[in-house]
Amino acid sequence: MAGAYRKLTRMTDPDSAATVRYSTADLPENMRIATWREHYGHTVLRAHIEPNVDSFGVTLDLRNLPGLKLVWGKFTSARIIRTREMIADGNDDLSLLVNQTGNVTVHARGREVTLCENDAVLISSGEAVVFDRRSFGESIAIRIPHSMLSAVVVDIDDAIMHHIPRDTAALKLLTSYSNTLLGEDHAMTTPAHRHRVATHVHDLAALTLGATLEAADVANGRGMAAARLRAAKIYTIENICSREISVGGVASHLGVTPRYLQRLFETDGTTFSAFLLGQRLARAYRTLCEPQSLQKQVSTIAYDVGFGDLSYFNRCFRRLYGATPMDIREAAAKQQLESFRIDANRSSW
Repeated sequence: MAGAYRKLTRMTDPDSAATVRYSTADLPENMRIATWREHYGHTVLRAHIEPNVDSFGVTLDLRNLPGLKLVWGKFTSARIIRTREMIADGNDDLSLLVNQTGNVTVHARGREVTLCENDAVLISSGEAVVFDRRSFGESIAIRIPHSMLSAVVVDIDDAIMHHIPRDTAALKLLTSYSNTLLGEDHAMTTPAHRHRVATHVHDLAALTLGATLEAADVANGRGMAAARLRAAKIYTIENICSREISVGGVASHLGVTPRYLQRLFETDGTTFSAFLLGQRLARAYRTLCEPQSLQKQVSTIAYDVGFGDLSYFNRCFRRLYGATPMDIREAAAKQQLESFRIDANRSSW
């Protein structure tokens, strides 16, 4: 119980850059609605909540960055209302709400926008708004100060409460990039790093909403490029075991040219081939050290991570790690035996 309150305090701390998770599952069931209303609804969201089901549940991941707040949520059916009394706090942040699963209907400005999976809508914290989620679902809110977006979007007022379809290219990259930032389990320790990734999100939000010509030119070379590079790396890692993966295939997946993708890797100080090789070798190294893989043939591990030539694998592995795959496996096995011995001695005391 105390842990849940500490998490709620950290969620409102603007100096905390780590992703913080809060879940009603940490609370006794009979206290979940009241605690949510008091500590999250009135403190973080500044909104009233009306659950539509007896078994109310919410899980939230939140990360604060410069000029940016990311909030991913998983909700049971509920109505969330930001009343005129609540908007008196003076907060005029703009929130780009992306509905990731289920359906949600948003009411504001006398309009109604229904969001299916991966659709989005821009709302203002300075206006009364109602969210109706009639079934379990997930969403991510990307909150940015009004002053930041109004400086780079052609008509920010007109963008509010307009449906943004899921196939909008910039929106897809923005959603993927934001989810990745929330999913990173380490804090961004340097101010420069935090500022850089927040700027990338600002760029992608501007492109999603209709950036000015000048802002679009900057954003395409900065935030859009960074998001595409990150998406390329994620896709490559997810498909690393396929011997068919290539710069052309990854570029096709992202909807860009192979040369453009190569340039993105070059700006990161590497090449696609070098990145792919490094990831395959790293996965092979981890597998060699796993207790459950100690009986696997080295050749099997090499082929499993995408290598088609065992000699090439051995040469690259030794060049990178200064040892053969068998050296690494033997060292891991010795370490495992030593750990077993220490544990056995402790249990006999």
